[in-house]
Formats: sequence, structure tokens, C-alpha cells
Amino acid sequence: MNLSHAYSAPPPQDVAETVLRTALDEGITLFDTAALYGYGANEELVGRTLKPHRERIVLASKCGIFKGESGSRVIDGRPDTLRRMCDDSLKRLQTDVIDLYYLHRMDRNVPIEESIGALADLVREGKIRAIGVSEVSAATLRKAHAVHPVAAIQSEYSLWTRNPEIAVLDACRELDIAFVAFSPLARGFLCGTPRDPVELETRDIRRAMPRFYPENYGRNRQLLEAYGQISGEVGCTWAQLALAWVLARDPIIVPIPGTRHPSHVIENTRAAEITLTPVVVERLDALINQHTVVGNRYNEATSAEIDTEDF
Repeated sequence: MNLSHAYSAPPPQDVAETVLRTALDEGITLFDTAALYGYGANEELVGRTLKPHRERIVLASKCGIFKGESGSRVIDGRPDTLRRMCDDSLKRLQTDVIDLYYLHRMDRNVPIEESIGALADLVREGKIRAIGVSEVSAATLRKAHAVHPVAAIQSEYSLWTRNPEIAVLDACRELDIAFVAFSPLARGFLCGTPRDPVELETRDIRRAMPRFYPENYGRNRQLLEAYGQISGEVGCTWAQLALAWVLARDPIIVPIPGTRHPSHVIENTRAAEITLTPVVVERLDALINQHTVVGNRYNEATSAEIDTEDF
């Protein structure tokens, strides 16, 4: 997503392509995109850059959100819409099949069973190999899984976003579903270079996130001194510590950190080599959690679009 959408201006195309090729060279095999990211531009980037290496990767994309005629984004889980979006994504990705295809958001006007039924049809047609869902509750996950086996659920998970621990992770363990953790670096908060939110570009999505509101961010930033100290003791970067924590939680969890910098791809990949002691994990858990972080994950408008449990 970072290469085309949401976090300030996208990098130049040659840099974006280098990021993807660097990830491939570093042994990354799961590449996650969506029709939403740049409204098709990211799928085109991924398709163009990774087509020669298609057999080496697991390609994931998402449907159910697109740009409407008014220019605003639309959540639409109707079967005909999902089938059309899949065909469009296949063209942009320059492939005959998408390995993992997510319903990006549940459409509250369409029963989840109908949306998943449409994706099941795509599996039978050979256009997608596996079905995923994103930002849904454990109850909705179970409903979806009853229609067709769900391979993965994608939701935000990091030290400062623990919502999946309420019920979804337990459901994943019970149903043998992978949990794909987006924003494992806490929207860049745990990367070692915290920026004053007022310096973010106008279209940066973090401006609309309560944890980055000036009155909350200052308090959240107070957590970073102790966090940096733990990072120094472990002997890794801040980002690596955040990823190592996610990786230590459960083997079913697959973090997908995004970046716009090739050097950060290499840094992030090295996190898989770090083993945290139980004592360090306990210290991190106590330092940054739902009780110590100030501000909701999303604002009211965005919260209304998702179905995840909340503390």
C-alpha cells in the first residue's frame, strides 16, 4: 500500500519497483496488494514488476472497495461487483489466477454469506486459489468460513493494536486460519523516527487517526524512550523489535510490513532472525498495550466501516 496509497506522495516508479525486487531478493514470497491501493495503480505496479517471477510468489489482492463516480471510495460486496473487480485485478496483475483474494471490507448491506459465495464461485472457476477476509469479527469470520473455507484473515495487529487478541486469534487457531497482521510497525510509530503529526502531508491517512492527534500523540510518544532502551538491549532496530514481537506471538501470524525504502525491506526481513526472550516479551507487553496507548485506532467514520471487536 505504501508504494501507491495513503502515506503522503508515492515514491517514483523506479524506486517502487526496486522495493519489490529487493523484497524478492531477500526471500519474501508473499506480496499483498488491493484494488483500493492507488485505485488500481498498485496492482499494475505489482503485476508489471513481479510477472517474470510469478511462480516464486504468493500473490494476494483484495476486492470490495473502489472509487465511485463522485471520487470517494465505495464499499460494495455484491456478487456481481466482486466478480467484475476480480476480472479487472487479473488484468492489472497480469496473471491468470490470484493466490489469495480478500473481501477487503464487509458490506453491511450485503450478507457476508453472499459475498463469500461469490468468491467461492471464483475459486471453482480457477480465478482465485484461496479466500480471505479483512477487518471482520470472529463471529463474521465463522459465518464466512461456514460458506467456504477461509484461508486467511487480515487485520491490524501490533504492540499498540491488540484487538485481535479479544477473539479473532482464538478463532483462527480453532479453524486453522492464518492471521495476516497489517501495520505491524504501528503506522511507523515504532520505527525509530517518530514525526510530529503536524509535519505529515495533508493526504496522509494518519492525520485522521486519533492516536496521531496532537493531544494524544504527545502522550503516546512518552512510551518510546523505554521502548528504545529495550531495542538497544536486544541489539536490533526499533522496527525489528516490533516485528520480532509479532512473530513471537504465534506461528499462525504473518506480518506484512510496508515500506517505500529498499533499505527498510532488508532491515525488516532481518527481524525474522531475532528471538526474543520471554522476559523481553513480557516487558514489551507491559509497556505498550491497549491500556497505555491513548486514542482509538480509527476515527468514527472509519470505525463504522469495519466489523472488528473493540476493547
